[in-house]
Amino acid sequence: MRIAIASDHGGIRLKDELIEVIKDLGFTYEDFGCNCEGSVDYPDYALPVAEKVAQGDFDRGILVCGTGIGMSIAANKVKGIRCALVHDVFSAKATRQHNDTNMIAMGERVIGPGLAGEIVRTWLGEEFEGGRHTNRIDKISSYEDTHR
Repeated sequence: MRIAIASDHGGIRLKDELIEVIKDLGFTYEDFGCNCEGSVDYPDYALPVAEKVAQGDFDRGILVCGTGIGMSIAANKVKGIRCALVHDVFSAKATRQHNDTNMIAMGERVIGPGLAGEIVRTWLGEEFEGGRHTNRIDKISSYEDTHR
């Protein structure tokens, strides 16, 4: 599995911790930045990752900022992206099984590295259940196709 990962200045430390988790799981990744502690704009990092995931260049994407909120909002503007803001293991599992998310966002100011690592391991290990959930995802995709 290929993972795209990025953060703004508020998520650098957690992003670096999550890269180690991705490596431990044996997945390949690309770090899209940021690599500075000076203030940057989160859309400049979220949108390129979301575009790469939507195009199929990466299987999944992980975004980190101070809260995860801005990154998730920006990523969800890209057609084909289903990015969930996740700060607990149950939500990480459910969002893969029921929502077929291809991206998650987290906040470094909200969650510690240990729990964030568990979330990433869970989310990367889960599969979409399909079934009744497929119709719901199809409705979202259909809306995107006709309203963008």
